[in-house]
Amino acid sequence: MEDHECAWSDLLDSQYSGVEDEAGSRAMGEEIPTTRFLPQDFERFSRRLQQETQLLRQWFREGRFVEHDPVGGFELEAWLIDREQRPAPINDRLLERLDTSLVVPELAKFNFEVNSTPQRLQGDALRRMQAELESTWAACRAAAAELDADALMIGILPTVREDELGLVNMSSLRRYRAINDRVLQMRQGSPLRVNIAGDERLRVTHYDVMLEAATTSFQIHLQVPQSKAARYFNAALIVSAPMVAAAANSPFLFGKDLWDETRIPLFEQSVELDGVAAPAQMPRQRVTFGSGYVRESLEEFFVENCAAYPVLLPIELNDDSSRLSHLRLHNGTIWRWNRPLIGFDAEGRPHLRIEHRVVPSGPSAVDEIANAAFYFGLSEFLATRTVPPEQELTFAQARDNFYAAARHGLHATVVWLDGRAVSVRNLILEELLPMARRGLEALKVAGEDVQRYLDVIEDRVTCGCNGATWQRTYVENNGRDMRALTAAYAACQRRGNPVHEWGVRPC
Repeated sequence: MEDHECAWSDLLDSQYSGVEDEAGSRAMGEEIPTTRFLPQDFERFSRRLQQETQLLRQWFREGRFVEHDPVGGFELEAWLIDREQRPAPINDRLLERLDTSLVVPELAKFNFEVNSTPQRLQGDALRRMQAELESTWAACRAAAAELDADALMIGILPTVREDELGLVNMSSLRRYRAINDRVLQMRQGSPLRVNIAGDERLRVTHYDVMLEAATTSFQIHLQVPQSKAARYFNAALIVSAPMVAAAANSPFLFGKDLWDETRIPLFEQSVELDGVAAPAQMPRQRVTFGSGYVRESLEEFFVENCAAYPVLLPIELNDDSSRLSHLRLHNGTIWRWNRPLIGFDAEGRPHLRIEHRVVPSGPSAVDEIANAAFYFGLSEFLATRTVPPEQELTFAQARDNFYAAARHGLHATVVWLDGRAVSVRNLILEELLPMARRGLEALKVAGEDVQRYLDVIEDRVTCGCNGATWQRTYVENNGRDMRALTAAYAACQRRGNPVHEWGVRPC
């Protein structure tokens, strides 16, 4: 296959999943014809969505999805910055220079996304993921340098200002404008209100969806067999708390010290419908931890999508129903922190995968692959555990753990499977790292890679220094100069070593 057929990407800032297949590339890789839709457009799209949902239900009953060992991949969202460490709205020029399907636009002109090719999770897969990421990243930085700019992996850019998160800096593709218009229509013109209470409090009233552009992620993909997909999905929910605690990298927004992973509440509030008049059955949030564990099958999510979530983009696609293009487009406009996806392989066979969206961008390539290794190992262990962990931890507790970890990072207290409250740091070091090791070994990942990447997690958690801790410590020692913080962070990132080795002075 060509690169654009096998890379895992969600174009339209995760509004569409599945650029790995021809139909998906054609559906959203091209520009949409209009941003204005008529009632009949919604009716036509809804009919196609219902038809495809029924077809998907039949596929689940027939066991049509590919059954093989897990496959992994990732998407890395990143920033473009100028010499003053401010957002550089030049992604169109960057993408023109790069001319590769592995790097695609994001919602804002100062963001872009790096995609991976899928890797069977065995042998040296993790090492190959890091090599590919570093190679693509080097190309991005070189292209940015030609434009007198640089690229940066960080959850929220400390220097970004609210006035830069406006439509003037929205990427030029019409599909982004269409999403913005539809969200505001659904809010009946009511502005978006962000209220985040962390170490300090931030209140913001905003009139478009561009606040979302302040949040950049490292989204980990795991393709799983249908027979075990429910178990893998529930495992992803359960591990979301320790994952976000270990990886937190977004403490500052608009100069305020908020959550360790401020990206979580910011993204949720940037497109929410709370306070807007709407039918009682309509979900108030498009960004959510979810409403419960999977009971039987991932089919449940797509049925819920069709029944409960209003259509945002009623774009009629001319693909055969067997490509599920309308269903997949609709699914891509619902941003669960763990999201089920459907794709197709080179032979046109459908597969299931889980998009784990809780991890922020940065601080370094090795940190990101270590995060992925930790997730892959934990998922494999918990999904194949004799006693399903979802029988020992309620969904409500898994959700509460997630928000506690996003708020407090490595200082969070969570409830684990035996019902006891425990420090998330102790949980990771004493129980989860051994689980992740056994999971990766069961996948037959190379022993030296298991050791290398899990050592990064262990050392990071032992010293309590993730990206959020590093940023806060720098500010404590050097003052709240967001430009200086960003410059120091960027200098450390360029060295390539993991964040726990950065120290607290400029590198």
